[in-house]
Amino acid sequence: MLPDGYSTVGPGKLASVVTCLEMRARPILRPEVPDPHWQLRHVVAPTAEWYRRLFAKVGQEWLWFSRLVMAPQALQAILDDPRVAVYVVSLDGVDEGLLELDWREGSSCELAFFGLTRALQGVGAGRWLMNRAIERAFGKPIARFWVHTCTLDHPEALAFYLRSGFVAYERRVEVSDDPRVTGVAPPELLPQVPIIRG
Repeated sequence: MLPDGYSTVGPGKLASVVTCLEMRARPILRPEVPDPHWQLRHVVAPTAEWYRRLFAKVGQEWLWFSRLVMAPQALQAILDDPRVAVYVVSLDGVDEGLLELDWREGSSCELAFFGLTRALQGVGAGRWLMNRAIERAFGKPIARFWVHTCTLDHPEALAFYLRSGFVAYERRVEVSDDPRVTGVAPPELLPQVPIIRG
């Protein structure tokens, strides 16, 4: 019998603790030092195939998989929605980051995806990109800007969102198929979270 509060996560499954955060007003932007080698480009009419390649490049290390297992038609419908904006961050012309903003939920804007490859981590690009995200989100009449992150994400992600002005308001537990078991992600990723095969 399991102690109170414990639940068994079955073989081939992955569990994470999700923290939901929000901003109810536009914060003062944090100081940044832009680099002329960084470019932010709004991608108009992205294809699902192009998006998946960038999504995997940016998020594979942290087991981002939701858009990789989604039916191509369903993903394309999201990308084609005028209330969704996709941006790519490039370093000297090479795509190294993803920003996706989603205004489909009434008076809210979701920071749906936000990530940079190792080529842009630790150099101030995250703060620079977050400032651009805040400017664009609050450039429309919204009541809140929100995001969720989980314990599988970059270890500094939650602290970064808090420093950026988000406030935590809810915690959830997510159980999903382990993408390393289903073949969506290589089995060697995230070695600190061992695969349970049963």
